Amino acid sequence: MAETYPKWNFIFFHDPTQWERLVSGLMVTIQLSVVCVILSVVIGIIGAWAQGSPSRILRWCVQGYIQFFRNTPPMIQLLFFYFALGQFTPSVTGADGWTLQPLITNVGWAIISLSFFAGAFNVEIFRSGIEAVPDTTLEAAESLGFSRMKTYLYITFPLALRVSLPALTNNLINLVKTTTQAIAIAVPELLYEMVSIWNDHSSAQNAAMTVLFFTYIALVGILAFGMHRWEAKLHVPGFGKAS
Repeated sequence: MAETYPKWNFIFFHDPTQWERLVSGLMVTIQLSVVCVILSVVIGIIGAWAQGSPSRILRWCVQGYIQFFRNTPPMIQLLFFYFALGQFTPSVTGADGWTLQPLITNVGWAIISLSFFAGAFNVEIFRSGIEAVPDTTLEAAESLGFSRMKTYLYITFPLALRVSLPALTNNLINLVKTTTQAIAIAVPELLYEMVSIWNDHSSAQNAAMTVLFFTYIALVGILAFGMHRWEAKLHVPGFGKAS
């Protein structure tokens, strides 16, 4: 096929070396996506709780965090974390015993940057869900002697989660797609590896882009399917909407 159509050489399907590069990039993309999704959700949960804190300083800190990450492009954030903040992180001795390696690698900075970026949106998503919980429900919890923390963990958040799931799904899908921007700091994810393959084999350009396109359709499709199933399973009449 590559001889007949010069730009359609699927070399990574018949060359073991290129196949290993493709699989390696896919695994990094999956790991990066999973870790960032989990951390961003945790950040969103904690941030939404902090927004309702009696401490004005804590609320201001959360609002400043939201504005910082929501109002700057994720690519700029990646470059800022890696090149600017990265200069101030300590180094450790490498496995060979004499070279110095940064304590936080480019993969680590990608995880930190993308998690904080998506987390800022998740804070607002969970906040809107919390505000949708009826005051009468919170008053009932208070009358039963629940502390603010217990009310949040056992009543407010479970109900808010059901309201927040549709918007949360959209944000997490966007996060998975945004992981491709980690190529800017040389994270060896799928896009990075596929670009490297077609740089080495120009005849694989169209083939590489086609595989990338359908791979991300599959990854995002799996996430969307799982989130929609979760949303339907957690559905409570009056809170959220089952798919």
